[in-house]
Amino acid sequence: MTPRLRSYGPRAWLVEHPDPAGLATAIRDRASDDFAEVVPGANTTLVVAADGTDRAAVEAWLAELAESEHDVADPEIPQPIEIPVVYDGGDLTAVAEATGLGVAEVVDLHTSATYRCAFCGFAPGFGYLTGLDPSLHLARRATPRSRVPSGSVAIAAGYSAVYPTASPGGWHLLGRTHVELWRSDRDVPALITPGAFVRFVPARR
Repeated sequence: MTPRLRSYGPRAWLVEHPDPAGLATAIRDRASDDFAEVVPGANTTLVVAADGTDRAAVEAWLAELAESEHDVADPEIPQPIEIPVVYDGGDLTAVAEATGLGVAEVVDLHTSATYRCAFCGFAPGFGYLTGLDPSLHLARRATPRSRVPSGSVAIAAGYSAVYPTASPGGWHLLGRTHVELWRSDRDVPALITPGAFVRFVPARR
């Protein structure tokens, strides 16, 4: 994907970029005072300039950063957030059957990857984690559940995620964790934020 800026109002842009989370991190690290909001998505990053900034100058700087040939993400992977998981999800056996793998192989593949939060959406604290092994890429369930328990660890398409609260959902449930993904009393309520790295580790029941 070739980076491209699209105007999004008088002081904002949608930036198409192959690494939206990395671009967002670079913007915050290098020029945080110039921007009021930076929100990565699946393929774009919403960038809102702060009041009083020179729009033309900010746009030129942003375009140069986005079009840089260098990876804007930090090349050093920080310590991943570890999420202990009990692999007893309601779709674990179905996922194994659909992928032609054994249940143990599904668990091994899911726990062997290092994931990165590309963006958050759907619900507060719901991070879309890239890095899922291609063997586990499955479309969402044909019939979503009316209620998925909080802490459910799931996969869909090329992502893995943890449901931070009980909600409807159509992802395939592999297991569950006791870790709280969202707490409003924390300085940063979301445990997993865009750009964060995550690993799932097997836990005892």
